[in-house]
Amino acid sequence: MSQQSSFSAARDPLPDQEQKQAALSYLNEAWAEARHDGVDGDCLAQASLFAAFAELVSTYGEDAVAKFVEGLPGRVRNGEFSLSLARQ
Repeated sequence: MSQQSSFSAARDPLPDQEQKQAALSYLNEAWAEARHDGVDGDCLAQASLFAAFAELVSTYGEDAVAKFVEGLPGRVRNGEFSLSLARQ
């Protein structure tokens, strides 16, 4: 088998949910490594948000991303991004 043919055989893409899980795993590893190296969590969060929004804007455009983020305050208040919800 030649090297050329081994590179041309592409794997089937993972289903969307599996890609999201894999992406989150990669990000969690990078986050942990940065924290281990002394990078502040707030700095990581801001840099991560910037990178995420820049990617979304390059993919979908500014208007679509602006519309998307309009719904974020309610989602934050509803606890969608909380790792541990308070139990009453």
